[in-house]
Amino acid sequence: MDRRGLEQVIREQALWCERLGSPLYHSLLIHLANDLKSDGVCWPVLEPHAADPARSLLPLRFLAAVHRLALEGQVPLLAWCYPSCGGAADPQAAWSAFLAAVSEQRLLRIPATVQTNEVNRCCALLPGFLRIAHATGLPLRLLEIGSSAGLNLRWDCYRYETPRGAFGPADSPVVFTDPFDGDSPDLDTPVTIQERRGCDLHPLDPTTDDGRLTLLSFVWPDQVDRFRLLSHAIDVARKVEVTLDRVDASEWVSAQLTPLRRGAANVVFHSIVWLYLSDEGRRRFAEVITSAGENATPECPLAWLRMEPGADGADVILTMWPGGLEERIAIADYHGAKVRRPSLAPNA
Repeated sequence: MDRRGLEQVIREQALWCERLGSPLYHSLLIHLANDLKSDGVCWPVLEPHAADPARSLLPLRFLAAVHRLALEGQVPLLAWCYPSCGGAADPQAAWSAFLAAVSEQRLLRIPATVQTNEVNRCCALLPGFLRIAHATGLPLRLLEIGSSAGLNLRWDCYRYETPRGAFGPADSPVVFTDPFDGDSPDLDTPVTIQERRGCDLHPLDPTTDDGRLTLLSFVWPDQVDRFRLLSHAIDVARKVEVTLDRVDASEWVSAQLTPLRRGAANVVFHSIVWLYLSDEGRRRFAEVITSAGENATPECPLAWLRMEPGADGADVILTMWPGGLEERIAIADYHGAKVRRPSLAPNA
């Protein structure tokens, strides 16, 4: 895209940051768009990446690259404006410091992809996992696409507390307090995990310093609760192993579901991944899932659980085979908060 196109993408992302509670990033992105419009210092840094697809979300990748510098202590003036680094959020001062950081660090290492492993989304996915466990009575074989560092593959290792009960280890460092708006799912459903496996084009190891810094850099710096939650989830990751494969999603799912594993519920899931796939990639992936569903039986069922953008936020949709029943079971914001039941009836 040209500079004008990128400017528009940046302004659209600014609106999303405002809606999702980051006034700091909203302000920085508006300033960034104006900087591009006036041929400022940021365009030469962004221009080599301007041909990247819009779905790669270059504005967030750029902000993460600069945030990482602050986390590493390389740009102390900016760190003083970022609560994630112990500073105080000051949008106006942050922009001046941001410009200085970009000017000083022209060779920024802009990540190839967005790596937002948002652990809060486990709250939105939990009703689906519990529904699958209850309906099948089988151990769950977890298969996640777009896994990043695989933190959401450890969803059952986190604690979900509500006035009506709780799910998850009482000593977990990751605690979600009253995450459901209205009725909560049946938190007494027993769950056994048989396998945790995921894929990503650029998987991260959260137990390394580099992987941890990359994940933290993608958290918006004025949202300190998300920052703390991610840090605790990384602590869990050091104790609970998962397998992450570097491969295309549709190719990987086809291999994992051929054949379906007997004696387990084969659960393919993802959260805010669909927009990063091409139209062809989404088509291939859906075909693979549907084809595998035709071979599902009560002894080797298949479930497709996804949290993706809908009309009123992020829709959590569950399709189960045999039968292919599709149900919209929850709605949440894009970071997984405010989980509520939809008013719409299930769709077959």
